[in-house]
Amino acid sequence: MRLDRLLANSGLGTRSQVRDKISHGGVSINGAVVTDSSFHVTENDSVTYDGQEINCRTKLYFLLDKPDGVITAMEDKRLPCVADFIPSELKTKKLSPVGRLDYHTSGLLIITNDGELSHRLQSPRYEVPKRYLATFRGTEWTEDEIASVASGFTIRDKGYSEQIAPAELTAASPSVDGSNRAYLTLHEGKTHEVRRIFAHFNKEVTALRRIGLAGITVSEDLDSCGEFRPLDASEIKLLMEAAGMSDT
Repeated sequence: MRLDRLLANSGLGTRSQVRDKISHGGVSINGAVVTDSSFHVTENDSVTYDGQEINCRTKLYFLLDKPDGVITAMEDKRLPCVADFIPSELKTKKLSPVGRLDYHTSGLLIITNDGELSHRLQSPRYEVPKRYLATFRGTEWTEDEIASVASGFTIRDKGYSEQIAPAELTAASPSVDGSNRAYLTLHEGKTHEVRRIFAHFNKEVTALRRIGLAGITVSEDLDSCGEFRPLDASEIKLLMEAAGMSDT
């Protein structure tokens, strides 16, 4: 694949933008600076862009920091959706989000065309950790409640019994307005699970942000909301390891 095409496909800019970066010596292949945009790159080459290692495979991996009020879908005629944040040059690459975040949940969302990885990251079998920061209304968490979350419990909020897997809950510092907050790390992905866990203990989630997945993180504040960027090689490796896949 041509070097400029690889970099554009990686979401680093338009063809003209990456060609400018290449011509000014901002790209290296296997440790050597390359200024020829038409240079042919193979999957075995090590490519760095401003010191960041770039994935050379046909599979593409991106991170979107989803804002609140955006649907986790690739198309919607009524409301903003995650596809609105994907550059036009990537619209034909068969990208899709891994799992979903609720309309009113912000934060880390993986976007990829690697179907096998997507399936595994969503499967309860691999227990991929997902870390959330929840702002809530209600009493602070007691030691007994935290222990109950840690051991798992049965929930009956839908009219039938359902087992909630063990999760890790810890207190977080209050928000700027003094609201209570807590971190919750899940290893499964039931619908509305965070909000259901809090509601089970008579606490109402008023804001929710996913800040981590498989060791990849985003900022706890909202400054990076809307950011769409390629994952670097180390982040892709974290996903592969979490999903039980080789990264070679």
